[in-house]
Amino acid sequence: MVSTLAKPGRQLAKRLLLLQSGVVIATALTAVFAVNVDWGISALIGGGIFVIANAIFAMCAFMFSGARKARLVMASFYGGEVLKILITVILFAIAYLYIGVELVPLKLTYLLALGINIFGPVLFINNNK
Repeated sequence: MVSTLAKPGRQLAKRLLLLQSGVVIATALTAVFAVNVDWGISALIGGGIFVIANAIFAMCAFMFSGARKARLVMASFYGGEVLKILITVILFAIAYLYIGVELVPLKLTYLLALGINIFGPVLFINNNK
């Protein structure tokens, strides 16, 4: 019964991650054909940074469920958010320092994935009452 409480949230997180991944890949392919390969790779890296960090947060957020584990739920949620921010900073630092990336597609694709994260759940809301 405890796992059934978190099942809708887990399914929403999976769908959202798949949507983000698909949009990032489509954006990267569009950048490859519209501009050049460097822009496509940079777009893939920028979107990939967000998707990877978001996937790690989702794993942490849904690690525990149920009223008896309320403290663990909150601790894993906040810990996942801190880990998400740290991973984002580390991956951006690696991209800036060690990979020759184009900044415009990198940041635009990151912001696109962030926008999907903000507005995407509206697509999945079930209005059956």
